Amino acid sequence: MERGSTQRQPGFTLIELMITVAVLAIIAAVAIPNYTDYVRRGKLPEATSNLQALKTKMEQWFQDNRTYPTTCGATATATQIQVPTLQYFTITCPTLTATTYTIQATGGVAGGDQSLSGITFSIDQGNNRSTTVTPSSLMDKAGFAGNANCWVTKKGGQC
Repeated sequence: MERGSTQRQPGFTLIELMITVAVLAIIAAVAIPNYTDYVRRGKLPEATSNLQALKTKMEQWFQDNRTYPTTCGATATATQIQVPTLQYFTITCPTLTATTYTIQATGGVAGGDQSLSGITFSIDQGNNRSTTVTPSSLMDKAGFAGNANCWVTKKGGQC
């Protein structure tokens, strides 16, 4: 070996490592929000499918009794229809009369997952579906918008 010549040591240079870290950071910056949105949208069918099932129960009740139930709650009684306990939504019946009803599923269960807080799905006796998104809520910040004519399943108020 000649004097003054240097032999390169095997390994990575600092520049190569910094470029690798930068590329991984860019990929993560795109992938993590997309994955979070994908998971959030995957939770929405819990509300819509249960609302549809409750609508069916209401119509069956009407067929049997010629009136809608007067209340809804955790257990079924002679005048009350049973509402399921859900993981991501809370089901309520804000309007119940002999001839009309409205059932709502509100996101963000108390003491549980709050990633869906601010979104409310509803359905009535005429099968009219709507979505309400509270301004400045987590769902609003995630890009979801309300729609008075359908259940929103995508960002921007799309059905």
